[in-house]
Amino acid sequence: MKTDVCEMLQIDIPVFAFSHCRDVVVQVSKSGGFGVLGAAGFTPERLEEELNWIDSHIGDYQYGIDFLIPAKRIEDNDTEKLKAMIPNTHREFVTDLLSKSDAPELPTDYQGHLASAEDGATIGDRPFEMLRTTLENHDKISLYVNALGTPPPEVINLCRKHNLLIAAMAGEAKHAARHKAAGCDIVIAVGAEAAGHTGDISTLVLTPQIVKEVSPMPVLAGGGIGSGEQIAAAIALGAQGVWAGSIWLPTIQSELTPIQRNKILASSSKDTIRTRCMTGKPVRMLKSGFTEAWEADGAPSPLPYPLQYLLTSDAAARFEHYSIEHMVSYPAGQVIGQLRDELSVRQVVMQLMEEYIDAVERLSATLDY
Repeated sequence: MKTDVCEMLQIDIPVFAFSHCRDVVVQVSKSGGFGVLGAAGFTPERLEEELNWIDSHIGDYQYGIDFLIPAKRIEDNDTEKLKAMIPNTHREFVTDLLSKSDAPELPTDYQGHLASAEDGATIGDRPFEMLRTTLENHDKISLYVNALGTPPPEVINLCRKHNLLIAAMAGEAKHAARHKAAGCDIVIAVGAEAAGHTGDISTLVLTPQIVKEVSPMPVLAGGGIGSGEQIAAAIALGAQGVWAGSIWLPTIQSELTPIQRNKILASSSKDTIRTRCMTGKPVRMLKSGFTEAWEADGAPSPLPYPLQYLLTSDAAARFEHYSIEHMVSYPAGQVIGQLRDELSVRQVVMQLMEEYIDAVERLSATLDY
């Protein structure tokens, strides 16, 4: 299975795996696809540890890095000044949720996946500086992905300096047009079904719109990709490959806690919600007591990014660290409704390819008249 994007990145199959888990990144790249590490949530020190581990385990294969760098960056690095902008009503709301859930403070040596927003790659110049340091020290990275809008010029210039290809996510055709005009190499069409930051247009509708908007620039279809049939559908819509995230969550190698993994495997496609309650921007995630509290009558409206993230990141880490099950959530797409098995990453990739071949053969048979 080869497309133009395979030639661009020298990979065997156009399956791009977004994951916060280093093991998933390595295994997908080793299986012929392309792993991309999501850097948001890592402290600079933790990110360096993860990247060093990937470099030492991925062999001669390449991988990518994904940062949350808005087109209009938050220039103020003073997190205390930003936190002071959070209304008391919102602080009291979150404090009340923590109290009702009996969630203790995090230990001083906490090393969980969810860093505080003020410590991780989210605020001010920090993500750009983390990206700069990353590219200076890790030459197996060949793709940069911007998760929030068009990359700023300084990000594009930095990536060009290090000979990286650049991709950016788009929830509308006009977003894709801006990415193309800015000099990106690949657009990721992120449908409303997708996990994490996403728009409100379905993948089936969005993908061909973006393909038409930026042609001949390659497009990856993201959102609702969990089988070979869905990969075939994406290719039929004009995409050059797929961007998949949720499918790796229940794998043996994923970073999820047992509670999160069990929730994913037990959930239907209706058990996710698109909400601003985590970061201030629309995020599709598992429904939980936390998301329900923000949807309830009398709850305050979520604050704009990054204030909402500064408000909630510590609470989310506490719910996860202390296994407070009813409050635990995680970014997850609607495709989780078809994920029922705990497989290895390699098994998932092989299954995707087998299903893809079967789907293409079925389509080809419709022409035999």
